[in-house]
Amino acid sequence: MKYPKEYLDEIKLRLKVSQVVGKTVQLKKRGKEFIGLSPFKNEKSPSFTVSDEKEFYHCFSSGEHGNIFDFLMKTKSLGFGEAVRILAAEAGMQPYRFSNFDQKKDLRFQTYKNIFRDYTNYFNQQLFDSNNHEALNYLFKRGLKKNIIEEFNLGYVPWKNSFYEELLKKYTEEDINLTGLYYKNDKTEKYIDRFNSRIIFPVNNISGDTIALGGRIIRESKLAKYINSPETEFYKKGNMIYNLDKAKNLRSETDEVLIVEGYMDVVSVYASGIKNIISNSGTAITERQISLIWKFFSNPIICLDGDESGQKAALRIAEKLFPLINEKDKIYFSIMPDGKDPDDYIKQNGKDGLVNFLRQKDIIQSFIWNYHLSKIDQNNPYEVSKFEKEIKKLSYSIQDETLKKYVLEDFLEKIKKLTPIQTSRQNYGYSSFKKKKDYQILKETKILHQKKKDLSKIQIIEFSILFIILNHLEVAEKKMEELSKIEFLSEKNESLKNVIITSIIEGNDKEAINQKINTGYDKIISEIKENSNIQIITKNRKKEDIIIIVEELILDHIEQSNLRRIESLEQKLINNLDENSYSELIKLKSQLNRE
Repeated sequence: MKYPKEYLDEIKLRLKVSQVVGKTVQLKKRGKEFIGLSPFKNEKSPSFTVSDEKEFYHCFSSGEHGNIFDFLMKTKSLGFGEAVRILAAEAGMQPYRFSNFDQKKDLRFQTYKNIFRDYTNYFNQQLFDSNNHEALNYLFKRGLKKNIIEEFNLGYVPWKNSFYEELLKKYTEEDINLTGLYYKNDKTEKYIDRFNSRIIFPVNNISGDTIALGGRIIRESKLAKYINSPETEFYKKGNMIYNLDKAKNLRSETDEVLIVEGYMDVVSVYASGIKNIISNSGTAITERQISLIWKFFSNPIICLDGDESGQKAALRIAEKLFPLINEKDKIYFSIMPDGKDPDDYIKQNGKDGLVNFLRQKDIIQSFIWNYHLSKIDQNNPYEVSKFEKEIKKLSYSIQDETLKKYVLEDFLEKIKKLTPIQTSRQNYGYSSFKKKKDYQILKETKILHQKKKDLSKIQIIEFSILFIILNHLEVAEKKMEELSKIEFLSEKNESLKNVIITSIIEGNDKEAINQKINTGYDKIISEIKENSNIQIITKNRKKEDIIIIVEELILDHIEQSNLRRIESLEQKLINNLDENSYSELIKLKSQLNRE
């Protein structure tokens, strides 16, 4: 749903930035501007400024910048539409009316949330009914007190309850069925409560609205211990994080958040006083989930059970998320000892014990290294060789080109220590050279490394792409469309790229292309050969692997181009706020944050 510019401008005209921000941040007047403590970072000296004249806020400690809509979205974790509706009401304006389709979807969502609200509130009351003492005692035995039960709105769904009929008095059968709270018995054609005889854990979206449930059986049974709501129009399990709606409020106090497996772990640890805790609800963490977490916490700690299955699950998560890490957003792992889960550990060792244990966390690359190393015979060259290949493959998958280089170097240094008899030439594929020549290669490598320090990241990316398309025409042909869309920073690089692409389109072979570029491009081709680490990475690799590498390089180039433009726009906005520039800035930042 896109709001007209005139409608948004009217809201900004009626509301000053200081008026909106001042409800959250204590502001002091300083000249034409206001200053205050950042709502995004825990700080003692104010670095947060507000300008009513230029209609924006800026936080120097975190880099956050935007208008009144951005502020509400970031501090209250709202969607854009929600922020607009709140501010429009504050400005004394009528809500904007969208198309019938938009309105109908919004109404369905409101009804959906209302049904979940009525359902969870009712069964929260049932938990304290004398007939259901078994369920309440179970929670008490797990160390939960009434205030925590109420805060999480935990409930209990008794067997053969009649709440479906109660819901029918307020909502249609179709609306109730859309929630997934009930399913139809094929034999009796009656609707059955999905969470019968289970303690329920309301699952909230980032705004705090309950949109799904987790359910736990309390008796020994052949049934699954935990079940979850089925996916619906408004609930996608891979997008949800349990308790993030509460934990996000701590982002100004800490960069860390603890990720555990289950609902009970979250509630139990939260009850001990560690409130920066969330759960992925028993599924492998998705890219979308980790991106959502990173919006609030740059150092999440994944804490899984210490048994073999827990360690294997942690490894799968680590290898899946490894390509996404960067210098700002990291991932740590802390595996529980002796097959315990966080709930068990905190009951035996208390809050301080768990806090101390978490200090021993491993950053993701160390966790991956240590896990694989523990599974091999270090005296077996075949196992070490396989291990090295796996580690290199993982390193190459990192999307951040600079970080990729340093992680790979770190891994290779560690591998070298595993095999002290081998020289560095073996690690880098130079085993056929004699020792004297090795020294010469190392010397040349050092000189090359020094030269590369003078190159920007985007220059290295462009050289890498050109090296591949010069030497792998079939790859260039495969990725023709994507290559045509990106514009190289260097005019010479762009010109060479266009000559190659045009030649391929004309059906020229490698020999004919070489003849075209031999005149006028010899200097740049020489630079490409000198400054492309990619020639080592692509050596003896399959076509499919090289295509993946090119795809990553193209994405890196787009990102670097956007970052350069963002830097330019931010510098421009400091001196003079321009609406078009600001809109472009927001668009580019949204593009970078998008999965």
